[in-house]
Amino acid sequence: MRLLRVLPASLLIATLYLPTTVGAKPPGRESTVIVFGEDACPAGEGDEIVVCARRPESERYRIPRRIRERQPTETAWASRVESLDEVSRAGRPGSCSPVGSFGQSGCSQMFIQQWYAERRARRDAEAGIP
Repeated sequence: MRLLRVLPASLLIATLYLPTTVGAKPPGRESTVIVFGEDACPAGEGDEIVVCARRPESERYRIPRRIRERQPTETAWASRVESLDEVSRAGRPGSCSPVGSFGQSGCSQMFIQQWYAERRARRDAEAGIP
């Protein structure tokens, strides 16, 4: 019952505002412009509406913030290749590994490098070099 009393009043209010909203013509074109420092906002031509966003003069030649603060989502190709090389190093020739074809070929080279490192450490210890 209460709705029936409110409905005629709301229809009366709606008819009062109807002519003002129906007769309004939307703008032909809208433009958004960023101006820096004390630069003037450009005027619209005809029925064009120009909205100006003002930024400080120090921001004029900077990279926009949304691009400047974006974190890289991808890694460089060279980094990917290096990580793939490290993963596959155990199975390649010259790796001194029982895995992969010809993996044992690097064992003698590894033993020689280890011998040179031990010899260098012994000489440095004898010479008193820390």
